[in-house]
Formats: sequence, structure tokens, C-alpha cells
Amino acid sequence: MQENFIVIQAMNKLFNILMLFCLSQGVQAQEVYSLQRCRELALQNNRQLKVSRMSADVAENTRKAAKTKYLPRVDALAGYQHFSREISLLSDKQKRAFGHLGTNTVGQTGSQMEQNLASLVQQGILSPQTAQQLGQVLGNITTPLIQAGNNIGQRINDAFRSNTKNVYGGAIVVNQPIYMGGAIKAANDMAAIGEQVVQNNIELKRQLILYGVDNAYWLAISLKKKEALAIRYHDLAQKLDDDVKKMIRAGVATRADGLKVDVAVNTADLQIARIQSGVSLAKMALCELCGLELDGNIRLSDEGDADIPPAPSAQYDSRESTASAHADSIESRPELRLLQNAIDLSRQNTKLVRSLYLPHILLTGGYSLSNPNLFNGFQKRFTDLWNIGVTVQVPIWTWGENRYKVRASRTTTSIARLELEDARKKIDLEIEQNRLRLKDTNKQLATAHKNMEAAEENLRCANIGFKEGVMTVTDVMTAQTAWHTAKTAIIDAEINVRLAQTGLQKALGNL
Repeated sequence: MQENFIVIQAMNKLFNILMLFCLSQGVQAQEVYSLQRCRELALQNNRQLKVSRMSADVAENTRKAAKTKYLPRVDALAGYQHFSREISLLSDKQKRAFGHLGTNTVGQTGSQMEQNLASLVQQGILSPQTAQQLGQVLGNITTPLIQAGNNIGQRINDAFRSNTKNVYGGAIVVNQPIYMGGAIKAANDMAAIGEQVVQNNIELKRQLILYGVDNAYWLAISLKKKEALAIRYHDLAQKLDDDVKKMIRAGVATRADGLKVDVAVNTADLQIARIQSGVSLAKMALCELCGLELDGNIRLSDEGDADIPPAPSAQYDSRESTASAHADSIESRPELRLLQNAIDLSRQNTKLVRSLYLPHILLTGGYSLSNPNLFNGFQKRFTDLWNIGVTVQVPIWTWGENRYKVRASRTTTSIARLELEDARKKIDLEIEQNRLRLKDTNKQLATAHKNMEAAEENLRCANIGFKEGVMTVTDVMTAQTAWHTAKTAIIDAEINVRLAQTGLQKALGNL
């Protein structure tokens, strides 16, 4: 028996150690998320913000690429072409004439001399034998001359042959802009403004993300506090239900009183279930914004029963305190900076359009190789050539196209200015609305605390009066409902104050 008792005691100790270890691991695994932590996670995991940051890299490289337009451009070219026919400087008739040069010259002379010998034979001046001998001698002389003349003609044909069926070529070309009508500078300025646009867009998305996280966070806190309040209200109703049942058994209360309290308890149960579902949905929405797993049971640092402290922006609840902050909001709001970027881009676009109709001066140079080449007759080999020059392009007549395009671009700039002024007016209205909203919510919070004091005193008196028999169950239930309503008003007012502070900070561009 003693050994069994020792074994059981050891097993109980081991079980307790394992339970403590599991509980400690669970506590460590469940992280408590503060508002600042949720903001950091949202900024870290938001996909659209990541896309904007990648766009910033694109804009930076675009600006660097625009700067290269000031520098000379060096291009290398190489090619090969096969043609079905080659270029010929001699006609077919000329080629045939040169090919029969000996026949057409020496051959005709020999034929004429043979005719002359035949005429002399007919006249009896020469005998046929002598004419035959002279003809043989003449043939021995003219035949080599004819062949030599034909060969010379063929060499002339070969010398004039271009050999351009297969053409090889290569070149290195250098272009240096000298004056392009201001187009290069305008393009560089537009690239720099584009980089500012991306940064302002990142800031706009950042503020919208923080604003969305703040609203989701405080909605979850509001529902969580209302859940705790609903549980407390349920406990009050349950305690009253127990007291009424005791009084029914003692005969000092009616069954109707018990049914009234039962209805109140069931209503409290239903309210708790609804609020708990809302808490889970609100926390899941917050997790989605923060890039976390969709968990409806995460813990938030402001879930406790303590009152929610006001944010530092509470000093902006008066017109005088927001005057100086409003003066800086024009520079702080990314929307206004984006509209100013649109104006600047439109101005640079006007310069770019105007540059298209101004003179363009370009310094050019190059080094080339070609085969065949014509620099020393037709040569079947690579021969180089370098060149340098200046190219000037001046638009003469465009039927007013430049004037119309410049007017259109200037009108676009005017439109952007009007949109900026309109946005400023709307931001002025937004700031004033949020300032008044913050002022009203602060008053509502102060009033809610005063009402809470009265409701607590009313509930205390109702409980005492019910125990002494001078107040009914309905009076106690009414006091409990008033207490619950007053406490709910405090929660709503605290959350509204924080949301109003967040809204004012966003309106001022300080979020």
C-alpha cells in the first residue's frame, strides 16, 4: 500500500508538471497585439504597399535611364545580304563588244587584207600561189592578235564586275545630342517627378492602411468590451433570478416576477452570443489587414476592463489648436502632393510637346567596314571608312499641329490646378468636420461618465429597496437596464473619441 501511494503521488506530480508546461507553452504562443503592433504588421504584410515599394524601384531606374539621354549613344551594326543578281556597270551589249574585242578589230582587219589579196590575184598582179602563201603568213599573225584582243576584252569585263551577290558590312555609329529643343531636360524632370509620385502614393496607401487598421482594431475592442459588459449584465440578471426564485419559494414573490427575470436572463444570453460572433468577425477582419491567419481568438492589449486612455491628438479638439496644424496639412496630405505632382508633370509635358517642333541638332560619327567595296575599283575584301558630321532637323510647316498640342497641354495644367484647389477646400471641410466630431465625442464621454455615476447609484438603491421590500422586480430590472445602457454609452464614447482622433490625424496628414 505504501509503495502504491508513492507511485500515485509521483504520477500526480508528473501530471502537474506536464500541465504547467502545456499551459506555459500556450501562454507563450498566444501573443498580445497592441495597436502599434497591428500597425507594424499591416505595413509589413500589405501586398499593395509592397507593389508600391517595387514601383519606387521602377521609378528610380526610370529616372536614371532618363539621365543617360545626355550621353552619346554608341551602336554596332553588322549584316549579310545575298542578292539574286549583281550590280553591273556594263550593259550586255558592251560586255559582248569587249568579249570579242580581238575579233572585232584584228579579225576585221585580217578579213579586209584577204579580200585585197583576192583582188590582186584577179588583176593578175599576184599569182594564186603567192597569194596563198601571203594568206598563210597573214593568218599566222592575226590569229594570236585576235585571241589576245579577246582576252583583253574579257579582262575588262571581269574588272568591271561588282561581285555584289553576297554583301558583308559592319559599322559603329556614335550619336551625341547637342540641342533637342529641351526635350531631354523635360524628360529628366518628368522622371524625377514620377519618382515623387510613387513616394507620395506609398505615403497615401500607408495612411489608408493605418486608418483601416485603427478602425478595425477599435471595433474589435468595442465589441470585446461590450461582451464583458454583457456577461456582467447577465450575472446581475442571473443573481436577481436566483433571488426571485428563493422569494417565490418563500411566498413573497409571484411567478410572474420570475418569468420577467427569466426573459431578461435569456435576452442577456442571446446578446452575449451575438456579440461574441461579432468579436470573432471583427478580429478576423483585423487579422486580414495585418496579414495574420484568420483567427477570431487573438488577444488585443486594450481588451481589459480599464478605461481607454485618450490619444495624444486630443489637443486638436479646438479651432485654435488646429489652426497651426491645418497650415501644415497642405504639405502633409499625400493627396495634395499627388495633385501638385500632376500639375508639375503637365508643365513638363508642355515643354516636351513644344520641343518636338524646335530645331534638333545631333553630332554623328561612325566607323564602317564593307565587302565588296568601291574605294579602289571593285574589291572582294573588307575595307574600312570613318565619318563625322552634324545633323540638323528643323520643322518647317505642320499645319498648326504644334500650337494645338501646346494649347491642349496648357489646358490640362489648368484643369490640374482647379482639381488641387477643389481638394484643398474639401480637406478644409474634412478637418473641420473631424474637429467638431472630436469635440462632440469628448462631451459625450464626459456626459456618459456622469450618467454612469447616476446609474450605479440608482442600481445600488434599487437593490437595497428590493431587499427591504419597498421596490419591485421591475424596478430592479429597470435599474439594471439603465446601468447597462450607461456603461455601453461609455464604451461607445471612448471608442468614438479614439476614432475621431484617428480621423483628425488623417485629415491633418499626421497619421
